[in-house]
Amino acid sequence: MTSKLQIPTISEENKMSTVGIKGLVGRKMEKTVKFMGQDLKINKLLVSEVLDIQQKAKNIEKEDTDGLEILKTVIRAAAEGGKDLTDEDFNGFPIDELSKLSEAIMQHSGLGKDQGK
Repeated sequence: MTSKLQIPTISEENKMSTVGIKGLVGRKMEKTVKFMGQDLKINKLLVSEVLDIQQKAKNIEKEDTDGLEILKTVIRAAAEGGKDLTDEDFNGFPIDELSKLSEAIMQHSGLGKDQGK
């Protein structure tokens, strides 16, 4: 018994979607920073993530609460392993280290004082 394997081919239409700017959609750009004396990879924030952060910032201004929720959102979105952090995990870090990390992410994403560095 022999079977004929059919290997799928890539059409010209599929090739075009992975070439050029369209092929870069969702791509992460990494940078290594120091966090609590250790190397940690961070990514530039995507437009969708920035919009989410801006929306949360508007809501916080209305509620007159601190910016810790924004800080958590930034770190969860861009720090390596950040998505796995719970609110309780954040309580185990020094606040100034979290602030520095958030600032580094924002700068790397083109949103801080020294944009894009």
